[in-house]
Amino acid sequence: MDPVATLKALVAVDSTSTRSNGPIIDLLEKEAKGLGFETRRMKWKDEARVDKYNLVCRRGPDQPGGLALVGHTDCVPFDADWKEALAGAERDGRLYGRGAADTKGFLAAALAAAARTQPGTHPLTILFTADEEVGCLGAKQIVAEGRIHPRHAIVGEPTSLVPIRAHKGYCAVEVQVHGLEGHSAYPDVGASAIHAVGKLFADLEKIGEMLKEEKDRSFNPQWTTWNVGVIGGGKARNIIAGECRFSYEWRPLPGQDPRKALRLLEDAARRLVEANAGKINVSIAPLRTDAAAVTHPEAEIVKFLEEHSGHKAKTVPFGTELPEVVGMGAEACVFGPGDIKQAHRIGEYVETEELEKAAAILEKAIVKFCG
Repeated sequence: MDPVATLKALVAVDSTSTRSNGPIIDLLEKEAKGLGFETRRMKWKDEARVDKYNLVCRRGPDQPGGLALVGHTDCVPFDADWKEALAGAERDGRLYGRGAADTKGFLAAALAAAARTQPGTHPLTILFTADEEVGCLGAKQIVAEGRIHPRHAIVGEPTSLVPIRAHKGYCAVEVQVHGLEGHSAYPDVGASAIHAVGKLFADLEKIGEMLKEEKDRSFNPQWTTWNVGVIGGGKARNIIAGECRFSYEWRPLPGQDPRKALRLLEDAARRLVEANAGKINVSIAPLRTDAAAVTHPEAEIVKFLEEHSGHKAKTVPFGTELPEVVGMGAEACVFGPGDIKQAHRIGEYVETEELEKAAAILEKAIVKFCG
């Protein structure tokens, strides 16, 4: 099996997270069955009532252990003006398209590696998941089901073939501040939700400084970072704003309580409400509270990937499905072709030579851990 040809076919399928991933699962299942895998689908509907699927593929004995290769099938949206988004165009040793790096390149490499190996004494499991880009929801479904327990696992992400043994957590909330509308010429008749958010932001800055007090030198940045990425509110410039909302995210360090920043935010919101004598109210809706994930630097899967990639394992500040795979009981590491800095942008690509190298390394991993 040629991983480049397989990747072209995968890129041609639009698997944006807002859509059903059924069509790409159909393609992956056909390929997996052709390689002798037994397959099983997990189906559910997302919040928009769109059908979503995980595909569980197993070759070898039906028992715990062995190796799992885990990759997500969904992608972030692409600009309509990007004509090559689904084309899989090849130029100068690169294959372009949405998901080429994140993370369809890994899926193609995993299938190619499986095609080059035979069933072993331990199971090889390939997990094709849904909705990683919107909260690792497919991987969470597998953990909740409790049927998959690999001994070792490789989680596919574009790491430029550098093993990633640890990453920060990811937490996010939606904050809504409710005020009292009125004519802007008479400020005393109302209470501006936007002005209140401005005061709350000063507290967020203080919380950010408090979070910097705890450091982990293996990460860059070394502390828990935070961000307000979306904000909106108000109806017109001459109306006292009755409502303002924003998203707040933070990325906790390993060993840190992922709810620490949330508790500090809740305290700040309580003080804001009390200071405004009931004219301002704040509601905080948790969206994600994912702890960090760490695999020991001397773990067998880490040392194997270091040896065969030629790269020392690193840590990253962004999240993956590593926490969920560790939750299945696996000793796991994140690894794959492509550069994360090329993902989520127009012109996303993967080097075809790197794709081939990934397939060769995954082939060796299957032989090593499946026997």
